[in-house]
Amino acid sequence: MVVAGDFKNGITFDRDGQVLQVVEFQHVKPGKGAAFVRTKLKNVITGAVIEETFNPTDKFENAYIDRKDMQYSYDDGDLYHFLDTETWEETLVAHDKVGDNFKFVKEEMMCKIISYKGNIFGVEPPILVELTVTETEPGLAGNTATNTLKPATLETGAVIKVPLFINIGDVLKIDTRTGEYSSRA
Repeated sequence: MVVAGDFKNGITFDRDGQVLQVVEFQHVKPGKGAAFVRTKLKNVITGAVIEETFNPTDKFENAYIDRKDMQYSYDDGDLYHFLDTETWEETLVAHDKVGDNFKFVKEEMMCKIISYKGNIFGVEPPILVELTVTETEPGLAGNTATNTLKPATLETGAVIKVPLFINIGDVLKIDTRTGEYSSRA
């Protein structure tokens, strides 16, 4: 059990079937009246952020979010297939459970499968991935300005903006959180 008076950033708890994570909290002790806890909560499954106040004695059930490393195998058109490299069991994940940053994941990459009580609700790709540029305008000698960008298509089909000096065949490090070019590999 977790008590509202003991909230800390990052704590997850179950309230009426919703898994909530404390993003911000503030203990308020007004001069007149009872103390309360002002919070900003994120619904872990839907991503919605809400603000609520609680009595410091309110109790909630702890919610343990499972994050398991699994290897991405393939996409059959309807489901993504992941392999647990410890037990060799296959896990299927629906397309709506992965985010936009999954476009940077290629086969055999390790991802984190996020679940609560056995129900998968998300997939986290690696933070940095190395991908090869398959299509872009050729870079010219002297194009070393880093503030000018051009589009480039990566081996997974994702299109990002890269500096002018990047050429076809270059291997790039991509930050999957922002979807931006990080550096050459």
